Amino acid sequence: MDTASLLWGLLFSAFGFAYFVYGKKQGKAVPLLCGIALMVFPYFVDSDLLLAGIGLTLLAVPLVVRG
Repeated sequence: MDTASLLWGLLFSAFGFAYFVYGKKQGKAVPLLCGIALMVFPYFVDSDLLLAGIGLTLLAVPLVVRG
């Protein structure tokens, strides 16, 4: 892992934790599941570009899908 991967992972994990807490308190499944995915997926992705792409997509899903 390089510095960029660590920083992207930290950023997405922080947003993932916020989505997780919001989804749990509000009883909404989409933010809850996206939060879990945002906290876990950086461990499995090696490419910085792919990491940013997946992370930004997961950040946008709760804004597009209301559920």
